[in-house]
Amino acid sequence: MRPTQAGDCSRLVWDRFVRVFHWTLVSCVLLNYFALEKGEWPHEWTGYLASAMVVARIAWGFIGSRHARFSDFFPTPSRLMEHLRAMRQGRAVLHWGHNPLGAVMMLLMMALVLALGLTGWMQGTDTYFGEEWLQDLHEFLANALIASAGLHAAAALVMGRIERTRLVRAMVTGVKERY
Repeated sequence: MRPTQAGDCSRLVWDRFVRVFHWTLVSCVLLNYFALEKGEWPHEWTGYLASAMVVARIAWGFIGSRHARFSDFFPTPSRLMEHLRAMRQGRAVLHWGHNPLGAVMMLLMMALVLALGLTGWMQGTDTYFGEEWLQDLHEFLANALIASAGLHAAAALVMGRIERTRLVRAMVTGVKERY
């Protein structure tokens, strides 16, 4: 994760799998939260698809392309502190892959999707069917995911401005470019 060099203005960062994962997960989350009724099969299967995509993304985090690998962006305490220090000092350090705060958000959202998949599945079992605490937990997790996704989207816009990169476009084209 080095700062950009002079003349180093664009780079293929997000491979096809990462982009398909991202937009499939966005679609699943939006469908399940805003469009599909809870307890209907499309809601359940959309949740299972989201969970399966996260499991596949975790695997891709070990075997995928350079910037898809956890080793490229895992938010260690030292990486987080360095990133926060640079932000406090008004220095915009370009990370070609995820910056440390973006990595924290990504890992949080993936954990929330998996927790939603688990609590959703549990509600269909004989042991937990109709348990109000589990329904409440599932709803809380869904709200936390939507709040996190909103913060993630806002941060992508703000950090794109600060770093002078086209972050949203990069998640469509795969190419991260400075302007």
